[in-house]
Amino acid sequence: MRTILIMGPGGSGRTTLAAATALTAAREGSRTLVLGTDRTDTLGAALGVATGSKPVEVAPLLTAWRPDAAQDFREDLAALQDRASSALDLLGASRLDPDELTPLPGAEQLALLRALRDAALSEKYDTLVVDLPPAPEALALLALPEELRRYLRRLLPPERQAARALRPVLGRLAGVPMPAEWLYETAARWDLELAAVEAVVADRGTLVRLVAEPGPAGDDMLRTARLGLALRGLRTDVVVANRVLPEASPDTWLAGPVAQQRKTLEEWRESYDVRTVAHLGRDPRGTDDLTALAVPGTGQAAPAVDWPVTDRLGEDGVLVWRIPLPGAIREELDLVRRGDELVVTAGTFRRIVPLPSVLRRCTVDGAALRDGELRIRFAPDPQLWPQGR
Repeated sequence: MRTILIMGPGGSGRTTLAAATALTAAREGSRTLVLGTDRTDTLGAALGVATGSKPVEVAPLLTAWRPDAAQDFREDLAALQDRASSALDLLGASRLDPDELTPLPGAEQLALLRALRDAALSEKYDTLVVDLPPAPEALALLALPEELRRYLRRLLPPERQAARALRPVLGRLAGVPMPAEWLYETAARWDLELAAVEAVVADRGTLVRLVAEPGPAGDDMLRTARLGLALRGLRTDVVVANRVLPEASPDTWLAGPVAQQRKTLEEWRESYDVRTVAHLGRDPRGTDDLTALAVPGTGQAAPAVDWPVTDRLGEDGVLVWRIPLPGAIREELDLVRRGDELVVTAGTFRRIVPLPSVLRRCTVDGAALRDGELRIRFAPDPQLWPQGR
């Protein structure tokens, strides 16, 4: 399945272009699902059909769905209370009734990730279009599965789960109660679910399409998003410049905005594959307006994102790990080696990545940022490196 994640700043027309992209995919003959994330039905307003917690057919081959974060939160907490019933009874705690539960911050993001996983695994669709939250939230959302899985593995390592028969004995020897088995079971279930979401996001059939209005705010978003996506190793296909004003207009008041858009587009085309979508002069509503937008199709080819290790042992005695970080600033970069992991900080973004196996037997020998690429040099550790290499 092909997955297209639509990202842009708030107010850029992101949701409208997500709806138009999904409609285009359906008319190309692809069974398409478009996922909305807003609490209010902005997706339904663009499509001309109300959307909600149940998938609804909008047009031939096109389905729209806006997951219900509140319902998912109630179900998850109810299941957690059931699993922890013995502990709650021991403490004399009273259970929360589902009707009194209000979703906590982050529940909407988790609901979207679950919907993304379910849609990808359902095999009902050929194309999935996701209207992500505004860019800063979207970048944090895409990082969430990998980060949560790492936290789970550190806090509850599966390999340290004691056999059921030994738990009482180990508890007496340690002098403290051992973690309940249901806790490990829950962690394993969460890890499996997060792994499925992470696999969808990292899949070669998944790409990010950036949407922005040509101008200073859109330019700032593109530079920030480009760096954040690169650090995550995510692929982008095109930049959609939305609400582009007509060059020839009798209205002299538009001369300033048109000139600003023209200048921004010229700069963008030097770094991005830019496609323009004209301003209709009104807020698009319904499938006819969405068709008139003439958004790019869903068959765009996106280059793979690779972090190759270059062997320069013969020339310089080092291996070089090359990480593309377009837009990174040298003064805002930081690297920390932690065992078999590397902590990379670029601007406001941070990621902890496992080292390729060949680099785990090396020491960091230096790093340099050149032409938007971070090149980290690793020297073989004589105590760990095979003799004769």
